[in-house]
Amino acid sequence: MQNWQGIMEAARVGGWVVYPLTLLAAIALVIILDRAWVFWRFASMPGRAVMQDETSPTALRDETLRHLPARHALRRLLEPLLRNATKPAWWIEARAEGLALEVQRDMSRGLWLLETIVTAAPLLGLLGTLVGMMQAFRLIGHTGLVNPGGVTGDVAQALVATAIGIVIALVSLFAFNYFSRRIDRLVDELEMQANAWLSGMRLANEVANKVANESEANTL
Repeated sequence: MQNWQGIMEAARVGGWVVYPLTLLAAIALVIILDRAWVFWRFASMPGRAVMQDETSPTALRDETLRHLPARHALRRLLEPLLRNATKPAWWIEARAEGLALEVQRDMSRGLWLLETIVTAAPLLGLLGTLVGMMQAFRLIGHTGLVNPGGVTGDVAQALVATAIGIVIALVSLFAFNYFSRRIDRLVDELEMQANAWLSGMRLANEVANKVANESEANTL
């Protein structure tokens, strides 16, 4: 309880700049919680042994994809490819690249705002610092050292604003770097899954063509 009262007192001392800093903190918290839920729900990858059918290296287990959420990154990538498995290889590769970019864009939603908060929060805290120091110097200039309590109050306001801005920026920075890393790993995993499926399709087509040619040669 005392800690909470200390936080509220520090916020009161921080002055007007605490209000926009609180807004930035709330926005950052919403983005962090939203992205954490999205990555947990739609970016957890099943193992390759689960995805590949042991009886056929080119077949993906449809039941595994069906059990994934509709917005899952892997399902969004592979389902359109499976529906167009008869298309030329160049078309499938271009389609896979486009789908991967769409997934990356959707998973990155809101991170630009988190990155902006990383820069804006300490700058806003610095603005509060400047305002507090200007008020302290103005008070010294008008009354000398007659009112030391007023001077220390303005200096405290300056320090609190800076501290709050730095804390918000640090939390946002760690979250931004973590989610950016998760997106890079997700895109790499999607590329590996798509390349494995494409390689199996090409191998199966080559084997089928070879068998067809041998059969045709035998009939002749």
